[in-house]
Amino acid sequence: MVAMLTTFDTDEYILTALNSGAAGFLLKDTEPEQLAPPVRTLAAGGVVLSPKASRSLLRGHPGSGPDMADPQVARVDRLSDREREVLVLTAEGLSNADIGVRLHLGTGTVKDHVNAILAKLRMGGRVQAALLTQRAGLLADDGSRRSAGPARP
Repeated sequence: MVAMLTTFDTDEYILTALNSGAAGFLLKDTEPEQLAPPVRTLAAGGVVLSPKASRSLLRGHPGSGPDMADPQVARVDRLSDREREVLVLTAEGLSNADIGVRLHLGTGTVKDHVNAILAKLRMGGRVQAALLTQRAGLLADDGSRRSAGPARP
């Protein structure tokens, strides 16, 4: 996993890093003691965005709700209920192992779901899928989960 560590938090830098495949974007003003958790999240396959970068991206993308005119957002409807659950948890920054624990699935099964999701959404990575999840309105503004389909036991 690769993360961008920089002093610049402009939308252009953030989007360039994420579109180039970075799984995270951290600012150099992050306190040293606060760097270990994001690095662990990245190592476990998660996604990390500094709070400033997240706010900047969300402010810069119109529609805190779903934009069904966006063809990428419309592709979310092609996902199964389980894939949608995995997508939301991925967007929340959980690793495959953590998603597996939450949904009572094996890590390999979660990885298969993530690969299927990325293929159906035509996304190159988890960060792009996470941003799409936000645009599709599947995440609450405070990061708590909205309904992503029926709950499964």
